[in-house]
Amino acid sequence: MALAKLDLVVVDLEHSPMSMESAARLLAMAKALGLGTLVRIPAHGYEWIQRSLDAGAGGVLVPHVDTREQAERAVDAARFPPLGSRGFGPTTRAGDWALESTGTYVRNSEEAAVVVQIESSAGVENVREIIDAGVDSVFVGPADLSVAMGVRGDSTELAHARDAVLTAAKDRGISCGIASGDGSSAKRLISSGFSYAVVGNDATMLGQSAQRMMADFLS
Repeated sequence: MALAKLDLVVVDLEHSPMSMESAARLLAMAKALGLGTLVRIPAHGYEWIQRSLDAGAGGVLVPHVDTREQAERAVDAARFPPLGSRGFGPTTRAGDWALESTGTYVRNSEEAAVVVQIESSAGVENVREIIDAGVDSVFVGPADLSVAMGVRGDSTELAHARDAVLTAAKDRGISCGIASGDGSSAKRLISSGFSYAVVGNDATMLGQSAQRMMADFLS
């Protein structure tokens, strides 16, 4: 992914059987290659945010955030006192194994992004309050959002919900990302105002490549 010139990767702990130990190895490699990282945590628990950031993630992607209270808890877990309640552990990778000053560890923490996923009608309705909780970015998950709304992925209703999140983010002066299926659709979404897009996932890339290879072989 680094050689393909991606800007960042999402290490997904929500929809994969990956362990935190495996995620930490990926984060170390990404850091060595200068590749930005987010960890999509599997639950809203404090411990997932703490461990992901201490393992060296550039930020956390928090799924299914529907309320301001949920967003506040995520922000609280990611920030040191007095801004939050994150535990202080400079002997971790994020703290350069305590070989650098604790000030470096604190600065890294301040730069860690809290990105929340808007994936339901409630999340869309409460998006301005969610943003006001102090999150760094909001991220539209169109697949979950369409299922939650009971509409098709290409429906007008979904487009309106998606645009409502984007407008709220712009009004509050923060970035707004979105999941997309391929490079072309990602380019269109960026042109329409989104700050960044997740273009695909490794499993789908592998599956599609294998499918094309077999289609070529059998044709």
